[in-house]
Amino acid sequence: MKKNSNILIYSLILMGLTVMLTNGCKKDDDPIGETGTVTDIDGNTYNTVTIGSQTWMVENLKTTKYNDGTDIPNVTDFITWSGLSTPGYCWYENNIDNKATYGALYNWYTVNTGKLAPTGWHVPTDAEWLQLTDYLGGELDAGDKLKEIGNTHWRTANETATNETGFTALPGGNRDAGGISGNIGNFGFWWSANEYSANYAWIRSMGFNLSNVYRAYEYKEVGLSVRCIKN
Repeated sequence: MKKNSNILIYSLILMGLTVMLTNGCKKDDDPIGETGTVTDIDGNTYNTVTIGSQTWMVENLKTTKYNDGTDIPNVTDFITWSGLSTPGYCWYENNIDNKATYGALYNWYTVNTGKLAPTGWHVPTDAEWLQLTDYLGGELDAGDKLKEIGNTHWRTANETATNETGFTALPGGNRDAGGISGNIGNFGFWWSANEYSANYAWIRSMGFNLSNVYRAYEYKEVGLSVRCIKN
């Protein structure tokens, strides 16, 4: 039987979610805002920013090839996508016009190859996502510090976002386990490199009307955005 994505459930939970602050704190002598660039195997160049001791891409990954030059399968068919237990990517609603702004949506099997990020970079672990939100004072307010300001891409309720880190998180939406695209403009979802169980892996999400970064897990078949972190 075809599995339904948990993304809709997470979106509803996020509306009324209260997240407890973690114990992390920002150190005044840690750098924030130092910038650079990195280029992937496809020739896409990404801006980068240093936040504490970590250096992150400022944009979602767009590559259609692994870092060894081999192609990642572009899966456009709904039924084929829903049955995948192997790597695949797509553009939101199979529309390549979404590439420049939102990047690609990858299933977790693609992440798990270990070859998705540019050389010298990797998909962040669950612990590295935790390190980021701890550095920003905890999950409760970290989303506002990471989200793009204004309503060019986020819905109108994105009123408390400051993007003071320069991370510029965007609401790229998702492709659920049934192959349906949704949530663009409302939510951004990003994979971690760690699985939660045989069927699920850890993710992070941010919402248009929320200040927090939400830690959850999702079916590995789902298509989500990827932000890479420097080794």
